[in-house]
Amino acid sequence: MPSARRAALPADLAPAVFSTAGLAAPRRVELWEAHNAAALIGLDVHAPGPLAATEVNVQLPRVRLARVTASAHAVARTEDVIARCPADSIAIYLALRGDASFTSAEGTYRLRPGEAVVCATDRPFARRFAGGLEELVITVPCTAFSGQFDPSLAKPKLSLFSAAGHGARGGGATPAHAAEVSQYARALARLAGRATRADQPLPPDEAAVLDLAAVLTAGHAAAPAAAHRAAARSYVEEHLTSPGLGAEQVAAAIGLSERQLSRVFAADGTSVPRHILARRLCLAYSLLSSARSGPETVADTAARCGFTSAAYFSHAFRQHFGHRASDLRREARARA
Repeated sequence: MPSARRAALPADLAPAVFSTAGLAAPRRVELWEAHNAAALIGLDVHAPGPLAATEVNVQLPRVRLARVTASAHAVARTEDVIARCPADSIAIYLALRGDASFTSAEGTYRLRPGEAVVCATDRPFARRFAGGLEELVITVPCTAFSGQFDPSLAKPKLSLFSAAGHGARGGGATPAHAAEVSQYARALARLAGRATRADQPLPPDEAAVLDLAAVLTAGHAAAPAAAHRAAARSYVEEHLTSPGLGAEQVAAAIGLSERQLSRVFAADGTSVPRHILARRLCLAYSLLSSARSGPETVADTAARCGFTSAAYFSHAFRQHFGHRASDLRREARARA
C-alpha cells in the first residue's frame, strides 16, 4: 500500500506523505491518480516510464495544501474527468523546480520556477512536466470565498503571476498591479512551503491562505478587507520572530491606521495581538515537537519565536495547547 506517515502537530494538521516508491511500476500511475482525486482534484496521468512521485499533503477545514515532487509526466483534467470527479474549486499551482506547460481554452503557457497559475477546476486543462517538477498546490472550494468577491465577478480564467518578483503575464494580472499580486503570490508560497516541508512543518494560518487565494483569484474585485488581511497576515508571518512586532508596526507596513487595522481583524473575530500570539505559539510547537531540535531549551525556543518572557511563553503555551512546552520538548528528545 502507499506509504504515509504523520507527525504530532497542533489541531491534527500534520502533513501526510504519499509516495510511489516501493509500489509496483504498472500500478504507480493508477494509485497516483487515486490519491490526487482524494487529496486534491481528479486528473488523468500519463508517464513515459515508471512514475517516481511524492506528495506531502496538509488538509485544513476548507483548504488543501500539497508539495508535489515527481519525474516526467503529464496530467489532464478533461471533460470526462470533471464529470467523474467534479470539483467546484480554485486550484493554485506555484512552481518551485522544473519547467511546465499549461494548456486551457485560453491558450498554452510556459510556467517557470517562481511563477504561479490560478485556474478553475470545473474547466478542462492539461499540464506537462517534461523534466519533472517540484511545486506547491493549493485548492480552495469556491464556497469558501463567500463575501470575498464582488458578486459580479465571473469565475476566473487562467492567470499567471510571478512568485519570485518577475511581474505578471497572461490573462489575470495587469502591469498596474503586477508587483502587488506578486507580493501575495510569494506570501502564499511561503505559507504553503512552510506547512509542507519535511522538517519542522509550520501549521498554516488558514484565514491568511484564504485571503491570499482570494486576492490572487479575483484581483481588484476581491473585497478590500480580504486584501488588507492578506497583507497584514503576510507581514506578520515574515516578522513573526521579531520581539517588537505589534499592531503599530504592521499597520505602518501595509499603509493603514492602527484603528483601521484593528477593525479589519475584529471583523474576522480576532485582534492583531491575539493573531501574533497564536502564530508564535504554533511556530514554537513546531520547533519543540521536532526530534531534530538538538539541545535547544524551552527558554531558547521562546526567545527564538519572539517571546521576551519565558514564563509568559510557558503559561500561554499551556493555555493554548492544553499541555506544557517542557513535556512536549521531553517527548521529542525521547524520540531522537
